[in-house]
Amino acid sequence: MKKIHLSFIWIWTVILALAMLWGGLHLYADRQTLPKGVTVGGINVGNMDKTAALQLLDTKLNALKQRPLILTDSDSSAQDIKLTLGEAGIHYEAKAFRDAVNALVSEHLWTRAQTRFSFGKEWTITPSRQEGALQVRFGASWEEQRYGKPVNAVRQIDGDDQIRYIPGRSARRLDWPKLGVALDKALPKDLTASGEPVRVELPFRQLEPDITVDGLRSEGIERKIVQFSTSLSSSSEGRVYNVNSAASTVDGLILKPGEIFDYGQIIAKAERTYGFREAPVIVNGQLEPGIGGGICQVSSTVYNAALRVGLDIVERRNHSLPVSYLPKGQDATFATGSINFRFKNNTGKYLLLRAAVQNRTLTVKFFGTFPSNVSYELESRTVRVLPIPEKTIRNDSLSPGFYQVLRQGKAGYVVETYRMKLVDGKTVERTRISRDTYRAQQRIVAVHSGSTSPEPQTREPQEPIVEDGISE
Repeated sequence: MKKIHLSFIWIWTVILALAMLWGGLHLYADRQTLPKGVTVGGINVGNMDKTAALQLLDTKLNALKQRPLILTDSDSSAQDIKLTLGEAGIHYEAKAFRDAVNALVSEHLWTRAQTRFSFGKEWTITPSRQEGALQVRFGASWEEQRYGKPVNAVRQIDGDDQIRYIPGRSARRLDWPKLGVALDKALPKDLTASGEPVRVELPFRQLEPDITVDGLRSEGIERKIVQFSTSLSSSSEGRVYNVNSAASTVDGLILKPGEIFDYGQIIAKAERTYGFREAPVIVNGQLEPGIGGGICQVSSTVYNAALRVGLDIVERRNHSLPVSYLPKGQDATFATGSINFRFKNNTGKYLLLRAAVQNRTLTVKFFGTFPSNVSYELESRTVRVLPIPEKTIRNDSLSPGFYQVLRQGKAGYVVETYRMKLVDGKTVERTRISRDTYRAQQRIVAVHSGSTSPEPQTREPQEPIVEDGISE
């Protein structure tokens, strides 16, 4: 009986001890305050109500986001950039601390007690920076407005045909990756700091211009390599205007190595830009009023310049009639859609063309790379003279046996042109570059019907070819 009584006492003692332990565990785990001595971001939240501690944390973090950020410029004339940390994409969080506090209100008693027992004393805040936030806020146009645009280097040709270079100018641009690193280093690491602005000096990089002096020099446009001129002394004002329009379109043209000069493209651009005026053109071998007369003087002058530096002529044809401003065999005509003038830049370097009309003289210059001891000369010779064809027409108002010359004819020519290459003044190569035919112009005579034989039938081309002008 005594043993039973002792067992009963022991059991109740154990139950009472467990109950006390369980109650104590509840009291420990259910405390609404944080453990003593706890800090987060340097501020003391020990013994604070859990909810109040989190509210204090949020208040401090929000205040930190509103802290002024001043981005200073090493250029004293530039204004500082002022904003807040939050506007710069800077955010702070204390996730580990929040998770630990939330664990104190877990549904599981043991988890709450265990968390409280092992609750850390010092908790940190973690800054995070949104990549690109500042770039989005300011943007490329803001940088361009604040720091300007790069200025390209310029190649200029003086009045004496000397080439000089005006250096370009770079422009400052923010070095965004370096700015991010500088921001990370300067950011407050806790909540105890005062509200003084955070200062960061802006790091810069240089944005170079697209065109630099070195880049221009590498193109190989070293000097004037040829100049050729033709006269406009007898040209009408309309013809001078047309020549000037085409020359202005050629002026400043740069050909890359291997690029082909296309006169058809020049004329199309000149017509769009300047338009052409009335001046004589060649239609099926006859001079007639038309639009654009004179444009072939530009192609012919460019042709002569190209020949004198050994360029490859891709496409060229002579006029059907000789021209007054060049020897026979050394001209280059043009007809919209049927006859073009083209040459290839085979110098291995860039080629700059200049063309201008001054004092009724058209001058074309090429600038590039060319051996100083090499030159070219042209020689044209007539190998055949074509007889003047004659056409008679009836005119019974004339007395029998009398005639009237309505148009004087002109002989035609077959001309061969040679190009000689000279090295150190000595001819080392002679090449025939063309064999051209200039058609004879018909002599037209009127006679009395009793004095004439039947007229020969002539066939006119169905589609007239307009040379030295443009087809309407």
